[in-house]
Amino acid sequence: MTDSKTEFRVMTSGAFTAAHFKLLPLVEQLTGKKVVTVTTSIGTGDISIPSRLSRREAVDIVIVADTVLDQFIEAGYIVQGSKVRVASSGIGLAVRAGAPAPDMGTADALRQTLLKAQCIAYSASESGKYLTTVLFQRLGIAEACLPKSRFVGGGERTGDVVARGEADLACQQLSELYPVQGIEHITPLPGDLQKISIFSAGVSAWSEDTQQAREVLALLSGAQAREVIRQTGLEPYQGA
Repeated sequence: MTDSKTEFRVMTSGAFTAAHFKLLPLVEQLTGKKVVTVTTSIGTGDISIPSRLSRREAVDIVIVADTVLDQFIEAGYIVQGSKVRVASSGIGLAVRAGAPAPDMGTADALRQTLLKAQCIAYSASESGKYLTTVLFQRLGIAEACLPKSRFVGGGERTGDVVARGEADLACQQLSELYPVQGIEHITPLPGDLQKISIFSAGVSAWSEDTQQAREVLALLSGAQAREVIRQTGLEPYQGA
């Protein structure tokens, strides 16, 4: 049971999760409501954000990769014209705490690091798509690396799998790796092999207070939120 008079509901993908929780007190102060975090991952299957939206689960704002939010707007889940870009993030790799730092300062070093790994953990988010459909192919190692890559779904972070010793390398947005305990040497992809993703927020088409939801988006994209966003491994969006 939800109460739109006392609750403000948010769905966010993993990349913005740490920033969301740090900004939560400001959002509660602005709205005068308790913020309910519906999910903190793009997810997979029935618990994924697309599935939740297709069921019209109660939510006021959604924060996901910019390209994904565009798809939600096209599907009618998000109010046309409500999108604001809030942050950008690069992709990184990490190893289990105590393991040697991965050598990935050049394309060839990264290639060798990926080839030597016994198991590479990747997610359902933009980072996982990039790793498996672009980066492996650019490095010429798709045939060798795809079979030993492990998909991590259900909202779990790839770093957690590596921390348990079930994979050698975690690949994910930097902001999703930094909070994980038990991993270290979190390192951005090198040079032109890096992919910067933009994360955007929009108002749910069935929010019961779209004006207040827009005010929250203004907060998330404004000066007050920028330093908080930067503290979580993201960069505040600086584009037009």
